[in-house]
Amino acid sequence: MTGTNQSRQVQERLTYLSLIGLFTSLFGAVVLGKRRKLESFAMTPTDLALLGLATYRAGRLAAYDRVTEPLRAPITETVPDEYDAGENVVAEGAGVQKALGELISCPTCVGTWAAAGMLYGMQIAPGPTRLFAGILAASGLAEILDSGVEAMTWTGQAARKQSAP
Repeated sequence: MTGTNQSRQVQERLTYLSLIGLFTSLFGAVVLGKRRKLESFAMTPTDLALLGLATYRAGRLAAYDRVTEPLRAPITETVPDEYDAGENVVAEGAGVQKALGELISCPTCVGTWAAAGMLYGMQIAPGPTRLFAGILAASGLAEILDSGVEAMTWTGQAARKQSAP
């Protein structure tokens, strides 16, 4: 392994550690700042569904949607997938750039940050956060339904083609 590759790997690891430290620090700040309110924190099934759908949508929005591509552009690139059926967003570069690109190109990873932000928001500013989460949740549910309809349509079209003489 060359010195440049080692340096890049060290930069990536330090970036990951910095992100972990930032995530943990934000958590600690919210806990310390809202200690009394958090003692009575309870999440209802409705809250969980709202935040789950909102997190799903926020992760996909950040990682894949064209509208957020300008925000991802410095650290990711969009490339055709291996089957030429769509596109993938992949981390670009090395070191810090690659580490941040890996975070933002992973809907589960960036969704974790979005979930944390929304939960913190529910403690700090519940009204606006619920409104924002509601928008994302409705959009996330629509995306799931749209994907199901699209899959059924493709399956139906394939079955018709197969049964045609």
